[in-house]
Amino acid sequence: MPERPRFQQVQYAFTAHIRDPEHVPAPAGVAGPGMALYCDLAFTNIKTFVADNFPVVRKVMDDGAWERMVRDYFIRHVNRTPLFSQLGFEFLEYLEKERREPADPPFLPELAHYEWMESALRIDTREISYAGVDRAGDLLAGRPVLSPLAWPLAYAFPVHRISPDFKPETAPARPTYLVIYRNDRGEVGFLELNPVSARLLELIAGETAANGETMLRQIAAELRHPDPRVVIEGGHAMMREWLGKQVLLGVGSGP
Repeated sequence: MPERPRFQQVQYAFTAHIRDPEHVPAPAGVAGPGMALYCDLAFTNIKTFVADNFPVVRKVMDDGAWERMVRDYFIRHVNRTPLFSQLGFEFLEYLEKERREPADPPFLPELAHYEWMESALRIDTREISYAGVDRAGDLLAGRPVLSPLAWPLAYAFPVHRISPDFKPETAPARPTYLVIYRNDRGEVGFLELNPVSARLLELIAGETAANGETMLRQIAAELRHPDPRVVIEGGHAMMREWLGKQVLLGVGSGP
């Protein structure tokens, strides 16, 4: 591999020192005080950005652990995008694939994922469209349509409850099911699901032509419920609630 041009060598040395000033020397001829100020500004910007995008992660970690983690991210991770809006995803990639710190809270990757889902949903450029959807259609007789801005999520930890006062050390026996959504007024919300409603949403999100009642009868069969009508009535009420929140848009009116 040919040697880099001199100006690129200086650039690489400059950025390597900014990332890790404690262990990587500054390029020759660069003024010390000015370089130190530049290093501090760059790291402060990164810390602020990560804290703004992952506020709960920041709150559940003490100052020292937080500083060390962000510094490790700054040193270790190579961002693959120049887009500022996508840097939160880059930090998530670092936590899930590169971070190896036994002292971290066990829920840290999932909590960060949950927080990034909210940020990603807020900046998603898509809008709700009712093309091919009957908003007043029968949710049992028709095929329920999931909003593209409603995202089902499943976690081992109850990420929506984690705070400085609640930091579980082990995952509960039952997973946490959520759906995070954005309505046509730009408001973001989330709903906690139980295993049955999570299964229903999974079926609705799948590529199926089944109507709502057929999906609920399938769930009743999976549960071996003695009275499928109970499951159908409960599922119908749940779908009507989802419709009101624009998790569901209606029923498919096209082929």
